[in-house]
Amino acid sequence: MYRHNAGVYHKKQMIDMAIHTSANRTAAEDQKPPNGECVRSESEVHIKKTPFHIPSLDGIRACSFLIVFLAHAGLNNYIPGYFGLSLFFFLSGYLITTYLRIEFERTGTISLKQFYMRRALRILPPFYLILFVATALAYIGVIGGTLRVGPVLKQVFHLANYQVIIDGWGVGTAAGTWVYWSLAVEEHFYLGFPLLYLWLCRQGVDARRQAIILISICSFILIWRCVLVFFLNGSHDRVYLGTDTRVDSILAGCLLAIWGNPVLDRTSISDKKLGLFWLPLGIAAILLSLLPRVHDFDQTIRYTLQSFGLTPFFIAAIRWHDRSLFRILNFAPIRYMGVLSYSLYLMHTPMLWGLSYWLPWPEWLRGVIGLVALLGIATLIYHFVERPCARLKNRLSQHLVTPTQAAKI
Repeated sequence: MYRHNAGVYHKKQMIDMAIHTSANRTAAEDQKPPNGECVRSESEVHIKKTPFHIPSLDGIRACSFLIVFLAHAGLNNYIPGYFGLSLFFFLSGYLITTYLRIEFERTGTISLKQFYMRRALRILPPFYLILFVATALAYIGVIGGTLRVGPVLKQVFHLANYQVIIDGWGVGTAAGTWVYWSLAVEEHFYLGFPLLYLWLCRQGVDARRQAIILISICSFILIWRCVLVFFLNGSHDRVYLGTDTRVDSILAGCLLAIWGNPVLDRTSISDKKLGLFWLPLGIAAILLSLLPRVHDFDQTIRYTLQSFGLTPFFIAAIRWHDRSLFRILNFAPIRYMGVLSYSLYLMHTPMLWGLSYWLPWPEWLRGVIGLVALLGIATLIYHFVERPCARLKNRLSQHLVTPTQAAKI
């Protein structure tokens, strides 16, 4: 048998505590470990009994969408839309791996069949509905785009990122549907990562060594980006869109879920260290990644810096969800936009393209009209497509008491 079994009872207790009580109580409320290094955070992160809820994540998801939307709505010279994608990737890895970890530590296994079933019911209905409508609108000339069978089929089969690399942006597809490239990167990643994580857990590889393995993979991807840029003359699109060059942004979120998870783990980082050192350092790393506009830097170290900087940001946003600016992430309207963000993201570029095609109005006005229209349509999709699929997903789930946020990405 694998070594995990030796500590399975303790692990189940830890996960039950995370679900049924506050995940981060003050150090005074916890018995101090012998080495005196491990402390709980000084602020309380409230975790409801049912459903299990991770604070701030819906708000972060909304921010990710707004960054991308505003960049595509005409503010790309001022707002780095690509950072919204890095934020989205990191959140995806963190959230999904957190629930994979909970399932394994509660049950001793991960049902891959149910994982892929839950993900299919979450991702595919809005994916194909919006792709079909956008393609139909392009076919009748409403939003533009010269359709070709090959590129459209690549979108259908989650190869949109390599379709753009090979054919170019918007070539042979409905206008604006090129944003499907990021979904393709995620689908490729989640075909393999749950298998890797389950294998590591079954082999008794502890969290620290799992983290080392993920860091090693991220380092290899950084080296591979450098090889493409400096030695193989890799184009911007090849590096920016390739699954093999971008999944380290998702892996960085997986790393936080496995090691130092602010919801599930004790931490040696006190509030003081987080606020005075790690969070400012993370913000500095993100700002450093955004300032240079040099191809060699943009397509190599930028994504690594963003992953590093997002780690303390996520810890702080979850731990301090009821403090200062982080409260904004948990305002009801922001959370609601986060709930709708998947459909909003898939629709926003076809919507903006269609408005620019038909309305010769100022770009900012088209952006406002587009956002209002997107919120209305996304609300309909949420109530008539996503929620019914979520209810079906929950009925089919057996291993896990699925949280409301489970598999949202």
